[in-house]
Amino acid sequence: MLAVLEGLATIAVVVAVGYLLGRSKVLPDTAPVVLSRLVFFVATPCLLLQTLSRAPVSVVLSGALPVTAIATSTCALVFVLVARLWWKRPLATVVIGGLASSYVNAGNLGIPLAVFVLGDAAYVAPVMLFQLVVLAPVAMVFLDISETGRRPSWRRVLAQPVRNPIILGSAVGVVLALTGTKIPEPVAAPLGLIAGLAVPAALIAYGISLRGAPVPGRGGNRRELVLVASLKLLVLPVLAFVMARFVFGLSGVALLGATLCGALPTAQNVFTYAVRYQAAVPMARDAVTLTTVAAIPVLVVIATLLG
Repeated sequence: MLAVLEGLATIAVVVAVGYLLGRSKVLPDTAPVVLSRLVFFVATPCLLLQTLSRAPVSVVLSGALPVTAIATSTCALVFVLVARLWWKRPLATVVIGGLASSYVNAGNLGIPLAVFVLGDAAYVAPVMLFQLVVLAPVAMVFLDISETGRRPSWRRVLAQPVRNPIILGSAVGVVLALTGTKIPEPVAAPLGLIAGLAVPAALIAYGISLRGAPVPGRGGNRRELVLVASLKLLVLPVLAFVMARFVFGLSGVALLGATLCGALPTAQNVFTYAVRYQAAVPMARDAVTLTTVAAIPVLVVIATLLG
């Protein structure tokens, strides 16, 4: 329980630093966009390459992988169906909302939580793998459609992993893990320095964006936020637990890890993607804020019951 609170407190402090920077005008108004692009194109690919390359293959390809795939895909699909078919929301809003409902904070909160609670950061590797090799590429294809206004060719769709630095970094990391190849020290040292920038830069960019932002739900997206929070903090962890325990037979630390990962709040990556594509940025920001605060009791309860 203490580890959960420590992880959340650390994130809150760094976000608060970003907020104070925004309030004091130390950085220009374009800082959130610049930092988000730096995180998206440079720092996060390095972090994922480094993390996944070190993860044991048995953990990366464990039963937690299909649990993550089924639970997150279900929640994303529910949001997409409701927002697109019932509420008639624009494509970009639907995609960002689907990500907000399913894309968990595996990097910024999941890794420290796995280290403190589970004893190994590799337990979040299956989540990161599915999100970045499957969920993110699919979402970005549709965000590309929304941005350009035209349907991409099959060649462009198949080339999406090659064009996206985050997916490239993840793919290289998985290949290194599968082959047992270690990154040479002359490469690992600068890679580690750049990777260390990903989490704080994303959190600071998010904190800066909170300056002048309305309270979540007051920006005309209350229905979307209620659906996102319900799917992310209730449906997803319950579904992850049921699938892990009764379908894939996980128990002990593996069951706790799969359930905790399902209850993690919406990742700052969703906000980064929203800024990158200028798509539903207020909703992404509000979803991260709301689920991060509301996730605290959910994570504590899960850690208490299954720990």
